[in-house]
Amino acid sequence: MNDNFKASLKSTETEDWLDLHVIRPFCYYLAVFFAKFDIHPNTITIWSMIIGAASAAFFACGSFYYSGTWGLMMNIVAIVLLMVADIFDCTDGQLARLTGKKSRLGRILDGVAGFAWFIPIYHLLVYRFYLHHDIEFSLLGIEDTPQNVLIATAIVYGLGLVSGIAGLAGQQRLADYYIQVHLFFLKGEKGSELDSSKRQQELYDQMTPETHSWVERYFQKSYIDYTRKQEQVTPQFQRLLQTMRRKYGSLDAIPASVRQEFHDQSLPVIFWNGLLTFNFREFWLFLFCLLDVPVMTFLWEIVVLGLIWLYVNRRHEAFCKKLNESISNE
Repeated sequence: MNDNFKASLKSTETEDWLDLHVIRPFCYYLAVFFAKFDIHPNTITIWSMIIGAASAAFFACGSFYYSGTWGLMMNIVAIVLLMVADIFDCTDGQLARLTGKKSRLGRILDGVAGFAWFIPIYHLLVYRFYLHHDIEFSLLGIEDTPQNVLIATAIVYGLGLVSGIAGLAGQQRLADYYIQVHLFFLKGEKGSELDSSKRQQELYDQMTPETHSWVERYFQKSYIDYTRKQEQVTPQFQRLLQTMRRKYGSLDAIPASVRQEFHDQSLPVIFWNGLLTFNFREFWLFLFCLLDVPVMTFLWEIVVLGLIWLYVNRRHEAFCKKLNESISNE
């Protein structure tokens, strides 16, 4: 692992095995290639969003059970496109770190990319269920009538909304936050992108139509809500931050021993946190689509990934509360 490659990563501790040993090395060479042509990281992010969204049209096709070899090929195309989108989404950050072309808009766009992929994908998975539902109806003993199809599709759409809003959005938002929190205690403020809703609101209030485009202002306003929701589900960590500011004057003055203690408690959580990010999630999406039961994607995210989210959140909050009490009692 050469120094340039390591410099392109946020941290080796926040990468899972597949990312660290397969995806990130490939993205590094891709980033070096893009850097030679002076391509901006935000351009790569936008390409990622377009390619990922385009995969939805292919995921809408039934796979082998319903459409034979043609359907299987359409699903394989969808998988390849979404993998390419993910590779570009990884590349943009490494390119930004290699070239120094980091920007607040880039940080916001990077967080938006996944939603740009999955909103159309989830909607077209519901449409796919509307067209192809023999497997589910057979397993549940439901008669395939027009009325039952409409009722079942409405239920699946509801599952998709829960999966998308409480599942995908909530889970990945928390996973991203805990990665940035870990990096903050590992590398300090300059080595992380730990943001607060208060600071984002201040930045938004300084924006005017004369100084910033409507696109920048729109994304900045959306980012305020993004960071606020991260803070709402981590009350013990927010109290810990307040205690540290009061105790040490500023977060930059946190003693090395306290940083180390937090790091040691956070590191085991980061493993489970990684299961909420894209690699683990996409494997099950691909599997369920190839098996022609894409509705299982929604149930998997709601139930299994929901339990992992709950475990990660509770465990992180528990050690934050304990550390907060320890610092307060010093």
